[in-house]
Amino acid sequence: MTRVYSTEDGDLRGGGNRRARKGVAPGPGAAQGHPSDGIVRVERRRGGRGKGWVTLVTGLPGDPKAALKELKRLVGAGGALRDSAVELQGDHAEKLIEHLTRQGHRVRRVGG
Repeated sequence: MTRVYSTEDGDLRGGGNRRARKGVAPGPGAAQGHPSDGIVRVERRRGGRGKGWVTLVTGLPGDPKAALKELKRLVGAGGALRDSAVELQGDHAEKLIEHLTRQGHRVRRVGG
C-alpha cells in the first residue's frame, strides 16, 4: 500500500506540497514573478491578517534601504523591507507613483 500523505512531509504524490500552492498568496517582491525589466511596480493590497492597506513598491534600482527611508519620509508612515520590496503601511499608491515618475522612473500600477 502506498502512502500519499504524511503529517510530517505533506503530500507524497510528487509535485510538492499542494497546500502551499492552494490558498497561500505569494510574498511581495521578486517572489511575485515580476521581471527585472527596469519598471518600478506599485501595488496596493491588504496587510497581514486582513487589516489595513499596505503599499508595495518593487523593482526599485539602487539601495533598497535608502529607498525605504526616503519613501517612508515622503508618505509619513511606517514600513519595512521584505524580499527587496519596499512595504509601506497605508494606501499611498498615487502619491508614490507621482513621486517616482518625477524622479524619472518608469512606473506601473499593479492590481486594483
